[in-house]
Amino acid sequence: MAREPMAARRAPVRTAPRKDPDRPSRLRLWLKRRRGLLRPAALWLIGFGLLGASGYAVYAVDPAGRVRAVVENAAELGLAAGLEVAEVVVEGRENTPPDLIRGAIGAELGDPMLGFSPNEARERLETIAWVKAAHVERRLPGTILVRLTEREPFAIWQHQGRFAVIDRAGLVVETETLDAFGPLPLVVGAGAEKHAAALYDLLLAHRNILARTQALVRVGERRWNLRLHSGTDVLLPEGHEAPALNRLSELHSRNALLDRPLVAVDMRLPDRLVVRQQPLAEQPVAPARRNATRSTRG
Repeated sequence: MAREPMAARRAPVRTAPRKDPDRPSRLRLWLKRRRGLLRPAALWLIGFGLLGASGYAVYAVDPAGRVRAVVENAAELGLAAGLEVAEVVVEGRENTPPDLIRGAIGAELGDPMLGFSPNEARERLETIAWVKAAHVERRLPGTILVRLTEREPFAIWQHQGRFAVIDRAGLVVETETLDAFGPLPLVVGAGAEKHAAALYDLLLAHRNILARTQALVRVGERRWNLRLHSGTDVLLPEGHEAPALNRLSELHSRNALLDRPLVAVDMRLPDRLVVRQQPLAEQPVAPARRNATRSTRG
């Protein structure tokens, strides 16, 4: 029996459903919704392409000036794309003069954002006496954020007839308007600015002494005297201030020592206490009476 040739087997063909020509595709809808972002993105891509090309050209022709030229080109392109300084936000400022901050930041409203260097601004800010540390960043499209950590005023330092506000490390932070920071301890003498914080912390444990202390006086850049409001000087031993203050506090609690009219309390010797009292006022000497003589005329 002759067999009839079998028809060639064909894979089934699936036809995609016909789209409604009036209905836009998802891609077109997505692009339509983001139409406002396409132009800036295109400008960015074109700008960075031109920037890369110009940077390479400058590098090949003038290696010494390549960084400056690239930065200038980037600033111009950023300005053309609308990236300009619109706001400068400073956080953490209490005592730092605002004009010094503005000068250190070095950016004005309308300047190109990409031409602003946060690192250079930070370095300039940290040269200001009040600024202990600074953090600077750019927040595109137009905000410069500055966070300051300021030094805290600790004491007033008197040296060679001059007064200055210092922090705990002894750095001078202010030489004017000294009364704007409230009551501060007074430290006197060369080297007092660097070592006063340690002695002051010891005095905090002896409020009865601290309340009567007018100034911490550095003597010979090696030891301390306490000048009391009464005019009494307390001579502390070098390197043994803590036990001397413990002893002085006990003596005052028992005998009200610091309220007496004393010239000095010398505690430099570990085994004795030398107290110098005010000299007694001398009694005025009464003038000698003279016998009056009467002269008679004969």
